[in-house]
Amino acid sequence: MRNLKPFFSLFLILFFSACQMTETIFLNQDGSGTITTQGLRDESSYMKLVGEDYSKENNFIDSSYVFKEYISKYQENFSKLPLHEKSVFNQYKEVNVHIKKNSFDKEFRTVISCKFDKIEAVPDLYKTEEYADDLRHNYALSAEEHYYKVSYSFDGNVFKRSVTITDVKELKKQQARMIALLKQLGDVKMNQSYVLDYHFPKKIKYVSNTAAIISNDKLSVSLRFLISDSLQDPESTTLEVVLE
Repeated sequence: MRNLKPFFSLFLILFFSACQMTETIFLNQDGSGTITTQGLRDESSYMKLVGEDYSKENNFIDSSYVFKEYISKYQENFSKLPLHEKSVFNQYKEVNVHIKKNSFDKEFRTVISCKFDKIEAVPDLYKTEEYADDLRHNYALSAEEHYYKVSYSFDGNVFKRSVTITDVKELKKQQARMIALLKQLGDVKMNQSYVLDYHFPKKIKYVSNTAAIISNDKLSVSLRFLISDSLQDPESTTLEVVLE
């Protein structure tokens, strides 16, 4: 059973920790490539949130792991799972996680990445740490409170980032939670950006979101959101890019 403290999705944790999030993809013509998500705490914003407690932090962690190491380490828990849950965890086997928390240097960063032969095989990286936690504590996947799924496709000419709502009831619950957090913050202004940064093997012909910025060489595109906006409307981060 999950612990009793209120559950927050990764993005809610990032929001309440005053973080910036970047999702970077490098695609090759054959469909292979790399994907990296990075959560970086914005120190000036975080200081506004915690006040005098900012100087009292005492966190020093610098750790890395590949998800398959978690499967091996907690093999006893993994072996007892039903086949469909094992298949979920196996999708994350090659995902790398690097967590750094340094109160002295004021650097709080989480980097999650993986290489892929086909981007369709990339799992929803935003759930990686949560699934690692599930393995460690033997939590059931049925206890998860996910309400959307991120997936990708690329046929050599058209790239798609798709966001699908999987639980409308949970979406409404998270939206209400988000509104409450925003009210709690009041007029406090924080830097909480969520950036998609994509690089392609051919020049870009069309991007579905008019707010996207195409590079001068037309080989990359960048799109910025507020984390709060992406939480309340996850489907707004859907993107299609057509190459020449």
